[in-house]
Amino acid sequence: MERVTVTRAWELKQGLIDFILEAEGETAIALEKFAARQGRRDSADRKYRYLLIDSFAIEGKVGEKSPLNLFLETEDSLGHLSTGDRQLLQAWNRSFTGLFEVLQILPDGFEVKNWLTAKQYRIEPNPESDRAQCDRLQPGDIIAARIAPLGEDRWMLFGPFIPKGKLGKPKLAVAIGDFKEHYPHQLYADAPELLQEAWDSVAQYHREFVEYFGGDRVTLPGYQLDRKIAQLTELVMHKKLAKSGVDGTKSIEQLAADSGVDRQSLIEETAKESGTSSQEISQLLETQTENKTILPKVELPGSLKTAEAVTALSDPRWGHHFLADYSKFEHLLEVPQEDSELAAKLVRRYLETPEITVEIWHRLARDYPKALEKLLATVLERPNFSLEADLDGLMQEFDKPLAPELPGTASIPLHLHQLFESALAEVRTTKSKRKSKGKKKTVKGFG
Repeated sequence: MERVTVTRAWELKQGLIDFILEAEGETAIALEKFAARQGRRDSADRKYRYLLIDSFAIEGKVGEKSPLNLFLETEDSLGHLSTGDRQLLQAWNRSFTGLFEVLQILPDGFEVKNWLTAKQYRIEPNPESDRAQCDRLQPGDIIAARIAPLGEDRWMLFGPFIPKGKLGKPKLAVAIGDFKEHYPHQLYADAPELLQEAWDSVAQYHREFVEYFGGDRVTLPGYQLDRKIAQLTELVMHKKLAKSGVDGTKSIEQLAADSGVDRQSLIEETAKESGTSSQEISQLLETQTENKTILPKVELPGSLKTAEAVTALSDPRWGHHFLADYSKFEHLLEVPQEDSELAAKLVRRYLETPEITVEIWHRLARDYPKALEKLLATVLERPNFSLEADLDGLMQEFDKPLAPELPGTASIPLHLHQLFESALAEVRTTKSKRKSKGKKKTVKGFG
């Protein structure tokens, strides 16, 4: 890749944004739809709006192509691009948004670590970066930003960054949880292998769920279901250890003694045989007696643990749902009643609750097509409502993504698992030292 100056790169970036904002027709409609899908996630703050447009440039679709690739084709056909320009624009398909920690200040920028993947980058400000804001950055500061390649080992700020200051572990864990909520498709954008592993773990958890419960759904009293889910998580963990040829009932020291090798040799040998990293095997072995793993902790929300009956539903892509009123909704569809108030209440709750995904609606539509179509037509006062033609549109009206986002059953990188554990421990320690009761503080992770 030919070397391109940050000044030329920024000229191309500005040309790309102008191309998008000046476009009419299909591109303008695509931008409007992209912004609408992000509406509940992004602040009205100017920097967030810039991030939104930058995201559309790379991630959006106009027909089958991204705005970036349309811009490249248009400019190239007009003879406006050099070989280096074309290579740079093509490389921008790897642009991504991350939550970065500043590691060190450099003469021409700074070195950062993406907290989502632990990968490090050397970043240069762009010509319109807020210089005073850049000068205030110090090692340890956290920023949210989109970056784009300048060369093999050079990156630039693709737009303004959002400074978050120095964050202790609890606040950093919250920031990562917020990032997952706001930018779900950017979680492991610079580490496709982590993303694939996470999706594979969702499918594996679903298979274990089906095997354990005998199907993809089960209804039990809340306290009992919570206990069963904990047992399932432990079972998945022990199966992973067994696949490595490890006895999950023994400590790492006992296993090493039985094998006649030292601790590190046991870890390396087990990792080699299982195709797993030494670091992960070490974590699995050291924490298995406490039932702590890099699989997220799956448990019922507190309000459901005391519920009379809770239905757990599992899907290989959408993950799990825990619903105390799913059976009630099914009964309403099986035996239509005159209680229109209850019907309206359930329909509205299922539409307005973000955690109740499209998968639940598709499941109900598959099991009760005619009854659900009639119910929605009545409650929504849309007499011509058709499940086949209108259901997905209805989901979008209520900001429900039509494609799954990485669910709570997905595995998380070891460094994030360790951060969340440390953050929770720190919060517990702080709370135990308080003499008076204060507002309960919640640490958000990936669960």
